[in-house]
Amino acid sequence: MSAREAILSNRTALGIELGSTRIKAVLVDEKNEPIASGGHEWENRYENGIWTYSLEDIWGGIQDCYQELVKDVQKKYDVELTCVGAMGISAMMHGYMPFNKEGELLVPFRTWRNNITEEASSVLTELFNYNIPQRWSIAHLYQAILNKEEHVKEIDYIATLEAYVHWKLTGEKVLGIGDAAGMFPVDVEKKDYNQSMMDKFDALVAPYGFSWKIRDIMPKALVAGKNAGCLTEEGAKLIDPSGRLKAGIPMCPPEGDAGTGMVATNSVARRTGNVSAGTSVFAMIVLEKELSKPYKEIDMVTTPAGDLVAMAHSNNCTSDLNAWVGIFKEFAEAMGMEADMNKLFGTLYHKAMEGDADCGGLLSYCYVSGEHMTGFEEGRPLFVRSPESRFTLANFMRTNLYTCLGAMRVGLNILLEKEGVKVDRLLGHGGLFKTKGVGQQILADAVNAPVSVMETAGEGGAWGIALLASYLVNKEEGETLDSFLDNKVFAGNEGTSLEPDPEGVKGFQSFMDRYVKGLGIERAAVDSKIW
Repeated sequence: MSAREAILSNRTALGIELGSTRIKAVLVDEKNEPIASGGHEWENRYENGIWTYSLEDIWGGIQDCYQELVKDVQKKYDVELTCVGAMGISAMMHGYMPFNKEGELLVPFRTWRNNITEEASSVLTELFNYNIPQRWSIAHLYQAILNKEEHVKEIDYIATLEAYVHWKLTGEKVLGIGDAAGMFPVDVEKKDYNQSMMDKFDALVAPYGFSWKIRDIMPKALVAGKNAGCLTEEGAKLIDPSGRLKAGIPMCPPEGDAGTGMVATNSVARRTGNVSAGTSVFAMIVLEKELSKPYKEIDMVTTPAGDLVAMAHSNNCTSDLNAWVGIFKEFAEAMGMEADMNKLFGTLYHKAMEGDADCGGLLSYCYVSGEHMTGFEEGRPLFVRSPESRFTLANFMRTNLYTCLGAMRVGLNILLEKEGVKVDRLLGHGGLFKTKGVGQQILADAVNAPVSVMETAGEGGAWGIALLASYLVNKEEGETLDSFLDNKVFAGNEGTSLEPDPEGVKGFQSFMDRYVKGLGIERAAVDSKIW
């Protein structure tokens, strides 16, 4: 009844996140608890050498996801959803969407998954003395300049996916600082783009004679809690073509999935961290101070509140693992058995825990796409073994789980060992942790530290952006984001924690030694040009 009353009186907040394989909507009540949800499955396309989603995919997916939410509200509470108290949009971090003055997309959306900006990334990293990963929007822009792409001179605005969606919904060209920091380096003291670096970039491209300056074509960076506009009549119809959704809903700054993951795991305070493991995998640790020097393996971004974060990001995680589970599904069906995917995943994950701690000498690379962390512009998923390897189902599955964290571990080693970064609390969320105790234990062994998973971790970034929308309208005067989360969202919810297993730690390290030594096999597969 209280949830129904909250819906009727607009004491709710709605978050919509466009993830790599799923668009999800979560509605929360005034206690910030999820009360309804909707979803839409989608997949990126590999077209003309670019990982992309079409504009039709984006808006059709949002509309379907929202209608599923409406149906869920109707079914649970016998209420037609027409308005909410606040709203927020989140999506995959990074990427490149350039628009002209007429608001037309100049080239297909280039997602975070594209490793096609190595030259630009290298030049900008040296120019700024600051790591500029290939995924960042500024790297995509400068690579387009180096490639002499015609569209660059027509650019009026560049956006990430959620900045684009928010712009169309509100008319506001803004972006939460967490993802703004994945477009261009930010000044954590001023909570804005780094002006000296912007000046350097403008000087770098001045010989090309473009009519724009870099700041003029970027979304304005906003910290959590700032007003980011309201849903317009046109925006409401983009979400709900039926016209039932009302305009005027206040909207929080749009944020990337890394930022919403931090919020959803209460990992926005210093010395806290989280690992998001799905299509990609990344560890984010909120720092107490700057690192001693730039590292090409480490992204420097921020929390939605603008605090400095070190991010170890790997492009590849569960896609290859999911494909192997799909093969087992086909086998089960060929044997005349009905394959429930939840049961299949659970069975295979638990089987992995029966395997040898070092995976019996097996080796796998889950590189569906390129992997910047280990220096690959393209990916070739591989499974490798020697004649002496212990090739069992348990070891096979354990290898496929271990390799999901392999590339990320390369980056984490820099933070934890070279830089001595301290972490009081590390939380896991995402698809890898859905089977209770399996992915969580493997991560604890991989980082040799306790890992917690909350019951709400499965709600993911859609819940995280809903919480940021709630913070916009429900925060008290001067209340910080971490205080809001501690006191009004996560009070008493510490999650379940697992300690690293000494044998597992030793086994994972043995696997990593093999993983690093075997990278030449992956290089040979890429360079062979068989595919």
